[in-house]
Amino acid sequence: MLNLIGTYHCKADTKGRVMVPADLKKQLAPVATSGFVIKRAVFQPCLELYPMEEWQKLMEKVSSLNRFNRKNNDFIRRFTAGVRTVEMDATGRLNIPRDLMAFAGIGKEIVVSSAITIVEIWDREKYEKAIDDAANDFADLAEEVMGNAKEKDDGVS
Repeated sequence: MLNLIGTYHCKADTKGRVMVPADLKKQLAPVATSGFVIKRAVFQPCLELYPMEEWQKLMEKVSSLNRFNRKNNDFIRRFTAGVRTVEMDATGRLNIPRDLMAFAGIGKEIVVSSAITIVEIWDREKYEKAIDDAANDFADLAEEVMGNAKEKDDGVS
């Protein structure tokens, strides 16, 4: 299972090309040959980069939705809006489509942040604001999400 680690500050050129940091490139090496899917995030003004295998797992869940249910159909349309396949080129760059850069408000200074099995791509200022805004509520969020886990207590704190 892919378990990506790290947050990296990068630059995007005027064509939307981003050099993947060497450490992240190493982590992505086992899945890089299959390519990636890039899409709009649902909850934040950023982009999500899925290794193809992770995208396929997600699409299995989405494809099980009944398309004759209007809400499901609307969800599928919005969830997949702007989705593109991308590959890392020989030099380790990703080319982010302009419309997705515009959606996320990504300028020259970006943050590439791991999110377990996917990578989030943010405009640097928006990322820092999102982290700062969430800092005050993080303890409550952590307790709510992880504090009542029914799994074995592993002593992680």
